[in-house]
Amino acid sequence: MAHAWSSVVAIVSGLGACACGSTAERARPSPQDAVERRVEEWLAELTLEEKVEQMHGSGFAPVDDLYGTAENARLGIPSFWMVDGPRGVRAGRATTFPVGIARGATWDVDLEREIGEAMGRETAAKGGNVLLAPTINVLRHPRWGRAQETYGEDPAHLGALGVAFVEGVQRHVLASAKHFAANSIENTRLSVSVELDERALREIYTPHFERVVRDANVASVMSAYNRVNGEYCAENEVLLRTLLKDGWGFDGFVESDWLAGTRSTVGSALGGLDIEMPVSNHYGFRLVAAVQAGEVPEATIDDSVRRILRRKLQYSLDTPAARDPAVVESAPHVELARRAAREGIVLLRNVGGALPLDRAAIGRLAVVGRLADVPRLGDEGSSNAQPTRAVSPLAGIVAGAGGISVESFLTSAPSSAELDSISGADAAVVVIALEPDDEGEKLPGGGGDRSSLALPAEDVALLQAVSARQPRTLVVLEAGGPVLTEPWISGTAAVLMAWYPGMEGGHALAEILFGDHAPSGRLPAVFPVQEADLPPFDATSDQVTYGLLHGQAWLDARGTEAAFPLGFGLGYSTIRYDAIGLDGSSIAADGSLTASVTVTNTGARAQAEVVQLYASVVESAIERAPVRLVGFARVELAPGEAATVEIPLRGRDLAYWDAAAQAFVLEPAGIVLSAGPSAAERPVSAAVTPR
Repeated sequence: MAHAWSSVVAIVSGLGACACGSTAERARPSPQDAVERRVEEWLAELTLEEKVEQMHGSGFAPVDDLYGTAENARLGIPSFWMVDGPRGVRAGRATTFPVGIARGATWDVDLEREIGEAMGRETAAKGGNVLLAPTINVLRHPRWGRAQETYGEDPAHLGALGVAFVEGVQRHVLASAKHFAANSIENTRLSVSVELDERALREIYTPHFERVVRDANVASVMSAYNRVNGEYCAENEVLLRTLLKDGWGFDGFVESDWLAGTRSTVGSALGGLDIEMPVSNHYGFRLVAAVQAGEVPEATIDDSVRRILRRKLQYSLDTPAARDPAVVESAPHVELARRAAREGIVLLRNVGGALPLDRAAIGRLAVVGRLADVPRLGDEGSSNAQPTRAVSPLAGIVAGAGGISVESFLTSAPSSAELDSISGADAAVVVIALEPDDEGEKLPGGGGDRSSLALPAEDVALLQAVSARQPRTLVVLEAGGPVLTEPWISGTAAVLMAWYPGMEGGHALAEILFGDHAPSGRLPAVFPVQEADLPPFDATSDQVTYGLLHGQAWLDARGTEAAFPLGFGLGYSTIRYDAIGLDGSSIAADGSLTASVTVTNTGARAQAEVVQLYASVVESAIERAPVRLVGFARVELAPGEAATVEIPLRGRDLAYWDAAAQAFVLEPAGIVLSAGPSAAERPVSAAVTPR
């Protein structure tokens, strides 16, 4: 969250090549034995004061928008230069991608790997070497102000996309997975204690972090502001040592969130925090004194410094590559942003084939909404990357309309004459967008958690006024998370969820509206009928309790139907699920198997499908989600084409955490694997038994 504080006071693919600029990449990591030898040589030569100097930021004010740590000129030890980046590199102008939840809606791990690589390239081009991304916190409730930064509500989905992003970034610079852990409230983030048991911690709020550690070897992890079970995350030994370092074998470093992320000297050092950012409020001379007083063993300091030096050598920060500023906002990166925006748009409703619009059959199109000509990139907190230019919905529609006459009505309260004109058009596109004051990182004067999932009253009134007069009302929603679609949706012909779609969002929207590409986005979080259908959201108390269920699982456990379930999304074609097969009939908690799902495009248009694999435990004796996402794969299908996709499944994803055994175990009960286009529609299934 680095730049926010400056505002306060001033699954199934290989790595693949990124088609985004130069394909040259530096070999990493460096040979491990050579790295470890040099780490020990440096460590032996460092004084206590010099060691501690490696463990904190070097100044509150960024240099060229980068936050540094100390170098050691005597030994040639380089600095870290950290920069924010969930939606783009926040240093000057940079390619600005759709927000995390929009990219989560693509369910496209290959695309996310390419985006990670592009951000890694641009970070290096700016002189940075640590990108403070990805955000992989569970979206427990869509009122969370930073819902837009994460990929969605499901740990399996978060883990797959997080791994891909980290793999891409770390071809060039270090990635930092954040915010560890159980961070999902803004307004009380500096004080709230999230109370949860070991099952919830292990099964819901940390497995995606474990995946980026084990599967992607993420270079660093940022601790969260909040407390977990009473202990601040930056000094929480259960999180930083028991789970992260000792349990998962993480050999990188943990840096704090900015300023208020560190609350103590001795507690943080003993708890497992390696770097205090961006200055030494608690480390520095205070940490030196704590070591000298015997309150912190020097061996603890050595462990942190080893981790820091290891990463500096593994990523060759002592011999930095030449910068290539030409990659920043390069044509391939901008095109990548456009593709991500296009793939992330979710078609929620399409009555009578209202979409796509036929350019040959449309004479006049009305575009309505006070923010229709404003590019909405996301909030104004630490993720606030900015491009040189950005395309608004109106600008994109005008550019893509061909010979269609486009008339704009940039208001939330059209006059009677304007409504007459709108009703006389062949169709009306109504753009509804939330603003930074509505949701975002909590900063003085703005942002924070949403007060409601309902759209603002003036926007609901606009939608109802237009749809009452114009039968082909096409709604475009731009927001950082799910919204309520009642009572206005019944009067609309089509609804598109565009999220905050990045610098190319307007062009991507036009491509979907006019049918140049079929929509293929799928919801990464459930849309409830009413907010009361979700678990309570408390953004005022200093203590909250998180259980095992939220989102789709919460609704399923109560037999409550969603407005739009997890994984939902319409297209311009029809997909049939033909069969599911397994390469084994049983699975162990530490084992795996592969599900093969055959799907066919039965329509007349090319269409991408996100094949989703879910698991249910028959007559489970413990509390658990009735249906749980365990894997997915995206496939492109030509008209009439059939394809079989393979989805690997880990026994771990079917298991539960047994606190007594201190292990993941499988229930001695039948397991049903089912596949389909959403959590609520799973037409093919197969049984597997635990062993």
